[in-house]
Amino acid sequence: MKKIVLLFTLITIFGCSTKSELYKETDSFVQSLQTEYESYGFSPEKYSKTTSDGLYTISPIGRLVNVKIQKIVTSEEYEELKKDLENHYQDDSRVNSIYICQAGTIMIDCRN
Repeated sequence: MKKIVLLFTLITIFGCSTKSELYKETDSFVQSLQTEYESYGFSPEKYSKTTSDGLYTISPIGRLVNVKIQKIVTSEEYEELKKDLENHYQDDSRVNSIYICQAGTIMIDCRN
């Protein structure tokens, strides 16, 4: 029983830290589009960030921020991540919308 509780605790802690790191990186890009950059242009690899666990890659493209899950996942997992990001940015006027693009990744739209 103790092993199960310990395993659940570790999963919870690491799962939360991954999302908090993801939010930190996306927040940084969203903020920089208001303060530093008019646009990131079309060289996402130049500015891309990957979370320390390698699960997410965040890449700015123009005034969009692309979020890609770096493992094979179902469309439901992308839908869940989209909802999490929508909740995170729901009261942020810098973000126009969050959507799943045809490539299957998530876009955070910061266009004026």
